[in-house]
Amino acid sequence: MRKGVVCLVFALAFHGLTDQLRRQVWLAFDHKAWSPTPDGTPIRSVRFTNHLLIEGVQTQPVERVPVKVFGVAKTIADCFRYRNKVGLSVAIEGLQEVLRQRKTTSGEIAKQAERGTVATVIRPYIQAVTVNG
Repeated sequence: MRKGVVCLVFALAFHGLTDQLRRQVWLAFDHKAWSPTPDGTPIRSVRFTNHLLIEGVQTQPVERVPVKVFGVAKTIADCFRYRNKVGLSVAIEGLQEVLRQRKTTSGEIAKQAERGTVATVIRPYIQAVTVNG
């Protein structure tokens, strides 16, 4: 399980950007990797291409154990990329909250969205949130 990266809804919660219940740990794995066998922890695995799996990864200590988690801007872009899995409302909530808390900029989110090929999807939401926010 050391090759997985905390992502999507669980990463939003990790960064303090959602109050969604964390019933599952969302982990990103290489699209060619074997699926992990859970040891009692409910895991929701998502497949990423190699370049998207290494982009924007941070290592954060959790109870003195290093845990790989995607950064804030990458997490928001990925939530829009996987909006059919996490729900569009969760992605929008994360975007609104990250900009409200000023944890990153709309420009950095747009840059991550461009790398993840969801720039055209996320652009209208960024514009609506920054105009109305």
